[in-house]
Amino acid sequence: MGVKLEVFRMLLYLSFPVGVFWVSNQAQYFQQFRRQVAALKQRVLQLQEERALKDTRG
Repeated sequence: MGVKLEVFRMLLYLSFPVGVFWVSNQAQYFQQFRRQVAALKQRVLQLQEERALKDTRG
């Protein structure tokens, strides 16, 4: 049983970093996140411009 357990542990230790590497290199997982970040940046800029216009007017 000891050898089978060691083989299982070795496969587990090797598969986790390989799996994380594979997931982190999948572009489709991050495209939606990048779009959301870009929309948030645009919204913040818009709010800053509106606040600046409000400060200059009143």
